[in-house]
Amino acid sequence: MRKMELTKYHALGNDYLIVEEKKWGDRLTASAVRAICNRHKGIGADGVLVHHSEKLQKSFHLKIINPDGSEAEKSGNGLRIYAKYLRDRKLVSDAPFDVVTHGGVVRCQVNQAQNLVTVEMGRVSFHSNDIPVAGHPREVIGERIEVNGRTLEYCAVTIGNPHCIVTSPVIDEMEAKILGPQLETDPRFPNRTNVQFLQTIDATNIRIEIWERGAGYTLASGTSSCAAAAVAHRLGLCGPRVNVHMPGGALAVQLSPEFDVTIAGSATRIADCRLTQEWLDNNG
Repeated sequence: MRKMELTKYHALGNDYLIVEEKKWGDRLTASAVRAICNRHKGIGADGVLVHHSEKLQKSFHLKIINPDGSEAEKSGNGLRIYAKYLRDRKLVSDAPFDVVTHGGVVRCQVNQAQNLVTVEMGRVSFHSNDIPVAGHPREVIGERIEVNGRTLEYCAVTIGNPHCIVTSPVIDEMEAKILGPQLETDPRFPNRTNVQFLQTIDATNIRIEIWERGAGYTLASGTSSCAAAAVAHRLGLCGPRVNVHMPGGALAVQLSPEFDVTIAGSATRIADCRLTQEWLDNNG
């Protein structure tokens, strides 16, 4: 019997389990992921990161799985965690390196001394064909959507995965938990969508509450930070350098004139663990 080992990290309270593909193989089914991520009957996590042990074409390949068993295209916090994992295992140095995800190739760099991970996340697109958003081809800026008896104004973007950003003068956790799942599954988003509720603090600070596709209410999200910062900048609410404040902490985001996005923040190793045979017998 293969040893079912996992390593747990968190980035601003967004926690992931990392597994090696060669050790798990076909055991890592969608039902197994749901069981492992269960916070009462499993280890508990916001998702699973699958590390491919072989370095392919001078890049590392990462598969990101949501706690509901579906695959995510990209995750900023997941990528920072994965980069830190590679550095902790001495698979990379302090020099930049590439990681291939389903949502595109990103460049990562780990400053081990400062526990600072920088990720070049790619370019934000506001175009409906790229996101995607149903309807005629357009940039999805300042549109209206009816949900739960309310009319909300939103923008939509992609940075390799889809986002719906609702601007509001006041935001709170309860609103994200009530409106988030309805927006996630709105028919105008054929691939479902991540949802952010955005409040502007000043020209260099914004605040968001997050409902993550396939994961639910989330303390922090890297791609959500990128999406919200891009929208706030596009709407003239902040500059190209912005701190995105979330319940789990703040993330530094930098935007280029072409809306290429770089994030910088910490990632922390929590534990190495192994699933027991008893658990595997009941959940395998």
